[in-house]
Amino acid sequence: MHPNPAFHTASREENLAYARERGFGMLALAGEDGPVLSHVPFLLSQDGTTAELHLARSSRTARITKEPRTATLAVTGPDGYVSPDWYDVPDQVPTWNYIAVHLSGCLVPLPDEALQDQLDRLSTAFETRLLPKQIWQSGKMDQEALTRLMRMIRPFRLDINDVQGTWKLSQNKPDTARLGAASHVAGSGVGTDLALLSGLMQAPNPKGPI
Repeated sequence: MHPNPAFHTASREENLAYARERGFGMLALAGEDGPVLSHVPFLLSQDGTTAELHLARSSRTARITKEPRTATLAVTGPDGYVSPDWYDVPDQVPTWNYIAVHLSGCLVPLPDEALQDQLDRLSTAFETRLLPKQIWQSGKMDQEALTRLMRMIRPFRLDINDVQGTWKLSQNKPDTARLGAASHVAGSGVGTDLALLSGLMQAPNPKGPI
C-alpha cells in the first residue's frame, strides 16, 4: 500500500464493495523460495470476512497449501500514467494513478465435497450480471465429465482479517491540477480502464467508487 494517507480515505465498506464488484485478484503467499502468486476469481461474502476461490490442483499455490497459511488477495482496478505537464503546476514529477485493495488473512483448504456448491455460487454471481441470459450452472453438464474436471481443482477459503485500500487519484494535488490531469488521462492510452480512472479523478471527493 502507498504510504501517503491522502490515498487511504476510502472506508472498509468501500474497499470491500470494490473488491466484490471486481471479483478477480492475485493471491500471494510466501513459499520456501520466495513469493507464490496465483490469479483467481473469487466470491466475497456479504460481510467481507471470507473470500471463496478455487485453484488448479497442480498449481504451486495449491500444492504447498496443505494446511492454513497466511495469504493476501490483491484486487487491482483502473490505472494510468500521469504526466506532470497535465497539472499545469510547476515542479511536478511523473506518477501513476491506480486503485488497489488488499484482503489479507488465512488461506484455508476446503474438502473436495465443498467444490461443486462453491463453483455454482461463484458462476451464478457472475452469470447474473449477464441477464437476461439463462444462468449457467454445473447441473447442465454430464456428471461424469463434471467429476473428471473437478478432480483438477481444489476449493479454498480466505478468512479475511485485514482490509487495506489505495485510491491514488491525484487528490493530494490542488483541485484544478487534479481535474486538469483527469482530462488528459482518459485519452492517453497509457494504462487500463482509463475512462473509469478519469471519472474517479474528477469526483468531488475522489476516494472511492462513484
